[in-house]
Amino acid sequence: MTIDQHVTDSPATPRRKKLAVVGAGMVAHRLVEALVERDADQTWDIEVFGDETRPPYDRVALTSFFNDRDPDDLLLGDGSLWKRPGVRLYRGSVVSRIDREAKVLHARNTTFEYDRLVLATGSYATVPPVEGSDLPGCFVYRTVDDVAELRQWVLDREAALGRKVKGAVVGGGLLGLEAAGALTALGADTTVVEFAEWLMPLQVDRAGGGALRRIIEQLGVSVRTSTATSKLKAGRDGKVTRMQFADGERIAADVVVFATGVRPRDELARESGLAVGERGGVVADPGCLTSDESIFAIGEVAQIAGRVWGLVGPGYTMAEVVADRLLGGTATFEGADLSTKLKLLGVDVASFGDAFAATNGSLEVVYADPTAGVYKKLVMSDDAQTLLGGMLVGDASAYTNLRPMVGRALGSDPTGWLLPEGMEPPGAGAALPDDVNVCSCNNVTAGQIRCAVTDEGCTDLAGVKACTKAGTSCGSCVSLVKKLVDVQLAEAGIEVSTALCEHFAFTRAQLFDIVRISEISTFSELIEQHGTGRGCDICRPVAASILSTLRHGHVLDGENAALQDTNDHVMANLQKDGTYSVVPRIPGGEVTPEGLVAIGQVAVDYGLYTKITGGQRIDLFGARIEQLPAIWRRLVDAGFESGQAYGKSLRTVKSCVGQSWCRYGVQDSTTLAIDLENRYRGLRSPHKIKLGVSGCARECAEARGKDVGIIATDQGWNMYVGGNGGFTPRHAQLFAEDLTTDELVQAIDRFLMYYVRTADRLQRTAPWLESVEGGLDAVRAVVLDDSLGIGADLDAAMASHVDTYEDEWAATLADEAKLAQFVSFVNAPDTPDPDLAYVEERGQRRPADEAERAVLIAGASIPVRPTTEVTA
Repeated sequence: MTIDQHVTDSPATPRRKKLAVVGAGMVAHRLVEALVERDADQTWDIEVFGDETRPPYDRVALTSFFNDRDPDDLLLGDGSLWKRPGVRLYRGSVVSRIDREAKVLHARNTTFEYDRLVLATGSYATVPPVEGSDLPGCFVYRTVDDVAELRQWVLDREAALGRKVKGAVVGGGLLGLEAAGALTALGADTTVVEFAEWLMPLQVDRAGGGALRRIIEQLGVSVRTSTATSKLKAGRDGKVTRMQFADGERIAADVVVFATGVRPRDELARESGLAVGERGGVVADPGCLTSDESIFAIGEVAQIAGRVWGLVGPGYTMAEVVADRLLGGTATFEGADLSTKLKLLGVDVASFGDAFAATNGSLEVVYADPTAGVYKKLVMSDDAQTLLGGMLVGDASAYTNLRPMVGRALGSDPTGWLLPEGMEPPGAGAALPDDVNVCSCNNVTAGQIRCAVTDEGCTDLAGVKACTKAGTSCGSCVSLVKKLVDVQLAEAGIEVSTALCEHFAFTRAQLFDIVRISEISTFSELIEQHGTGRGCDICRPVAASILSTLRHGHVLDGENAALQDTNDHVMANLQKDGTYSVVPRIPGGEVTPEGLVAIGQVAVDYGLYTKITGGQRIDLFGARIEQLPAIWRRLVDAGFESGQAYGKSLRTVKSCVGQSWCRYGVQDSTTLAIDLENRYRGLRSPHKIKLGVSGCARECAEARGKDVGIIATDQGWNMYVGGNGGFTPRHAQLFAEDLTTDELVQAIDRFLMYYVRTADRLQRTAPWLESVEGGLDAVRAVVLDDSLGIGADLDAAMASHVDTYEDEWAATLADEAKLAQFVSFVNAPDTPDPDLAYVEERGQRRPADEAERAVLIAGASIPVRPTTEVTA
């Protein structure tokens, strides 16, 4: 009898089958996701047991915790996955035993039945038998809790010692360099100790390791290779203070991180009697089935084909295999691409294929530029035609195109692929065979990407990513995926219009350039010379924004007034009852008591509802249109300006109090926020822009949720870009580190002006960064390295904006013609709208709902005329 026959009670009422997944890491998440996508939750009850208290998170991006601090940012996928009927995640639940005979597992002080069980317990960090490795201050680098404790330890020791912390990392591999980067980011003086002769000995050769060492040492990290750690010693407080090496030399160490490798977590399998390999790992066949036909093993705990596959990509493939098997398929795990591309301490490192030239007769083509910190090597077949592998240090830009070509003819001179960064290699991407694996994380081939265009109707990168999952994990293949999509669209004869609207055959960026290089100053001139018709609600506001940016005219000047959106047209935000909100600018969130009193008195006098906004300013609701000029005259007289909450422009620069008041602040975040808000106020853009400035790494201003986020460091400012809220929230990405204030302001100037020039209509900074060819790195090159040679032009454009800024409401109050439009009725300009009705709630008024309005407007009862007695 087969397993599936065993679990079926009767054809009429089939019992739901039970799947138990032990482990709640990335691979387990992928398995559940794959099952749900195939509707397996219609027939299976899926129970996942994880010993950590968090849902599955991106362990590969663990180091980003030091930047983002919020572990929830690492969570994988949509949280609704765990709320679906038939799917349940047990967090903080250690499975203590598996009873294979009874088909139950023990957890949470009870037992759970299963029909099939999947072991996805992953691996644990190993610690070498070094005396003192258990001292307080010694850590491993494996889980969110590990890095959270490490971070807190460094901060506490720094405060207690009153100086920089001395950090040591044992292990110079991938994890060790990530840990070194984390310690360095926390301000520690860091030393990497590697037993081998060079760093990353499993990924790069001696020359590559040497190049990597030079780059890392230039970043301020000390490196010791060919060095064995023999002992750790504690100080009088019992905490680690010193590291001793085998040769007797010692160094100070206030914190030590062991990053010396991982081992499969196979103890549960061993205790259950499952076959386990000599060097660890649950033995499984190509179908991921263990020595028990009811139990699968996937991910880092599985040993398939005699080896444990220590990357997440192969684990994902195993998850897909098991999902297929559970649904009756015959999929097998045929091995996986073990190529790696990483950014360690800001240094790109990639290794793929036969990187060490182990193939007989193989040839090595090497390019090295020690001054630029670049080392590249391609391994070719003996006839120099077929790519066998390679390694890239310092510049891994060719990795995306080269990795899929392993085992295939390059079709060109190999040296052409080792060109300096920024130069396009020969034939990159376009001619890849269909069976080439483009996204190794999600096992997506070039043919599947092409089919997404031809068969699934995808017409852009976002659609292809959603359809195939290509580029949705590590993201290193995104540029190649985009090239394939573009080529396929062209070959399929699919023309994707990038025109702004039916009246302009240009993108917003092209229209911006047309206005920038011409003398055009009105919409009439623009549409007459470069468009058709009379315009629409799409192109008119776009043109108004571009003209305001380049010509610096008032939004209500001349025909500009007729181009604006509703809110811009009255310089206020329309509310549901037809009234408007008023938002005075409060730069950096700093306001004097006198300012607060002035705003409060305006609210009292006009009966306005007041609320503090998320941008640290005060919103006044319920102003009638004819009241706006009088309200703004009071506010302008009190020293306030328009907050432009109505425009696609800079909204706010949020800040904490910084070092002026906060005992943790390391820079004056409030002053910087005020200066930045005053600098960029009034800057029109494709979408609203928000900035944030935090005075220390505690990040109280939530700067990484902003389009531009700034976080103070001991050395200056770190700059983040691309953080967005809204429907598709995004976390900002690190753009530059330890900038001086002048460097920071210039970088923001150029970033914002480049965005204003090149983004599409209503495109926020996060999707804009994704849409730029080369992504964040390309924009960084434009802004910081002036790769396009437009830096001076961007500087001048921002300077022009700053020099010509005027407060829109102050200018309006001085212009009777503009004031004339703020009337309630043409024939009765000062008459309030009689349909407005309010009720009091929590001491303020709000718009009445329909039932309340019926009473308020019509009265509590309708008066009835007394009956008149009629007599004959």
